[in-house]
Amino acid sequence: YSQSKDMWLTLGMVTFKSTYDPELLIETKVPKISPTIEKIDGTIIEVEGYIIPLTGQVTQSHFMLSKFPQSTCFFCGKAGPETAMQVFMRDNKKVKITERKVKVRGTLLVNPKDASSLLYTLEDAIIFEI
Repeated sequence: YSQSKDMWLTLGMVTFKSTYDPELLIETKVPKISPTIEKIDGTIIEVEGYIIPLTGQVTQSHFMLSKFPQSTCFFCGKAGPETAMQVFMRDNKKVKITERKVKVRGTLLVNPKDASSLLYTLEDAIIFEI
């Protein structure tokens, strides 16, 4: 699997071009991913980050992983979309929501086309305490 000292640096190799979406009638940012990201698309990666819960439940098998703690994460408007990913746990295993940093390993799926969905998804994930 791919592991760099900071996987988020690799995942941050994205540029964005503003374009007008005639369907949504708004300006959207279209990501252009680097060849480095294209190479790791579909491979197993390991990344550290913070769990951002999607529901009020104490345990979740589908959650967001952010490079930053919740107070400065992408969903709060403080960072770009390349700093977060959705995570689907292997076998729908539920993990306890924590504010501590965690390490997650799974298969990276890159989505540079659909602006209504996230840029990164991690599937078949397993989680490690740090």
